[in-house]
Amino acid sequence: MEKLSTSVSQTRKIGKKLAANLSGGEIILLSGPLGAGKTILAKGIAQGLKIDKDDVNSPTFVLLKVHKGKLFLQHFDLYRLRDPQDIFALGYEEYFYPAGYTGRQGYGDAVTIIEWPERLKFLLPKEFLRVKLILKSKNKRLLKFSAKGKTYRKILENLKKDKK
Repeated sequence: MEKLSTSVSQTRKIGKKLAANLSGGEIILLSGPLGAGKTILAKGIAQGLKIDKDDVNSPTFVLLKVHKGKLFLQHFDLYRLRDPQDIFALGYEEYFYPAGYTGRQGYGDAVTIIEWPERLKFLLPKEFLRVKLILKSKNKRLLKFSAKGKTYRKILENLKKDKK
């Protein structure tokens, strides 16, 4: 599925619509070059989860920020991660539990956003929703959505139904 965004506010709006289809436990991978709008989309998802968009910024220097809204939002930015082994120090596996996991309060039912997921290589979770952001011009971004797993295919089906 693809969506064209012609502004920052439209990219945030797409994120808010995506958030409306999340119930916790989902993993959203955001790929694209610097300046493509990954963090803007993350801000929209946050808004949809009742988190102030201004609280969400690129956590480049800390790798992870956790926000509380109607659901927890775990926002990873792996831009500075050079070796996937370095992620072990974070205890990353505790953040990637599937939907419905309740063993760790707040994290199993959190929405997890991962910017620069290609840095994880072999550590990527088995199921996820990927959004690849492609720069088309100064103000245009093409968002390409792909799903891996039944939960994520359902989310895409719901997004396709929303023609607004």
